[in-house]
Amino acid sequence: MNYKSNFFTRLLQKKVENTFLKGKIVIIYGARQVGKTSLCKEILRKYPQNSKYIDCELLQNKTALETTNAKKLKDFLGNNKLVVLDEAQKIKDIVSVLNLIAHTYPEIQIIATGSSSFELANKTSESLTGRVRRYLLYPLSVEELSQKFSPLDLDAKLESILCFGTYPCVFGGSIEESIEKLSAIASNYLYKDVFQFSGIRKPDLLAGLLNVIALQLGNEVSIAELADLLNQNSHTIESYLNLLEQCFIVFKIKSFSRNLKGEIGKKYKIYFNDLGIRNSLIQNFNPLEIRNDSSALWENFCFLERIKYNHNNRIFANYYFWRTYSRQEIDYIEERNTKLYAFEFKWGKGKKKVCKEFLDTYQNSEFKVINRDNYRDFVYTPT
Repeated sequence: MNYKSNFFTRLLQKKVENTFLKGKIVIIYGARQVGKTSLCKEILRKYPQNSKYIDCELLQNKTALETTNAKKLKDFLGNNKLVVLDEAQKIKDIVSVLNLIAHTYPEIQIIATGSSSFELANKTSESLTGRVRRYLLYPLSVEELSQKFSPLDLDAKLESILCFGTYPCVFGGSIEESIEKLSAIASNYLYKDVFQFSGIRKPDLLAGLLNVIALQLGNEVSIAELADLLNQNSHTIESYLNLLEQCFIVFKIKSFSRNLKGEIGKKYKIYFNDLGIRNSLIQNFNPLEIRNDSSALWENFCFLERIKYNHNNRIFANYYFWRTYSRQEIDYIEERNTKLYAFEFKWGKGKKKVCKEFLDTYQNSEFKVINRDNYRDFVYTPT
């Protein structure tokens, strides 16, 4: 597909532009290939006379930016009012550079992107307090897809999304093209940021951990259980899992527990930021009707799309799942404004009973089943 046919207006664009000229450095995180560069270039198109795009992976740009000399920086940035530093984490001591620009040239609006959060997230929180606005760009959301597709069209594409995900370069392609591109993303891009850190001494273990997580999709796990499965110590597994999260490959959800009798605590569910990547890791792109993980895929999809919706619309919430030792369970709990919203995700046609034990215990809460008939109200037009 060409740029125009495959480009969807990202919902973060307006949020980012509303931040301009308010003394904030904008940082856009996201895995490689999710569309950070395309988003930035779309923003730059609005400012053709006084903007500059800088690829920080190019040696000449790295060299020019790795300085604390304010005049040299200004000479390189020129008289531009809007500057994009793409893959900014490649710049040595990027936080000092951003600090210098913010303090010396506040009239320059900086957008810095990063495909990992190691250098940018941790250090900017300390050094640029109050001067940074952070956004996370996910693969395309169903809400963004709804710009070009009717509800009926989206329903028709639903199974394809659960198999191939929504990376911009993958979505809408043929099955053969999608598998090829997902394989390339998984092997050439996702590990690129993880492997550059000295703490990764066991690349085979990292691949094994991802495979175990992929096969455990939808199941509760603990760090200790993962360590046992991989014959490693818990500290190593937790460290590698954190790296995978910080490179936006997976995200983990904690169990909800207020220390009431019978509630399971200290467990996680681990989901993928893109289902196409998950299916590529286990090389399973079979139709959903012959798979035994369709319910887990649906659960990951609903969880992820809700998080995308909340993030894109700046709705701040806490996310959990809930289970008791008596095997009462709820797939998803969202805590907003001190209220609990409980949801059960149902791919099949069967009915799900209301979890009376949860509602009796947490009386200021609501419960709803999300299925293929009503998912749109949950993932892109919530009421």
